[in-house]
Amino acid sequence: MVGCMVVMPRERWTDEKLDKAFGRIDGALHELRVEMRKGFEKIDQRFEQIDKRLEQMDRRFERVEGRLDAVPRNMIICFVTINASFIGGLVATQL
Repeated sequence: MVGCMVVMPRERWTDEKLDKAFGRIDGALHELRVEMRKGFEKIDQRFEQIDKRLEQMDRRFERVEGRLDAVPRNMIICFVTINASFIGGLVATQL
């Protein structure tokens, strides 16, 4: 079976062919790097937008937190006022 196979001559790679092949590869890699840089710049811009949104959310949460901190104080004032009114009403009915 081996005796029937046609032997093809081996192609010789000259320096010119090698330079041309590596030149194409270098060009393709350069294009890929440029494309990747553009992609990373877009990603960086998106992260900057996300950072701005998160800063806005932080400010909003701080405002909400300030309102929630006032709730116990307001509840205490309300309970004291109701109790004072109730006690005042009891004292007034006893007189």
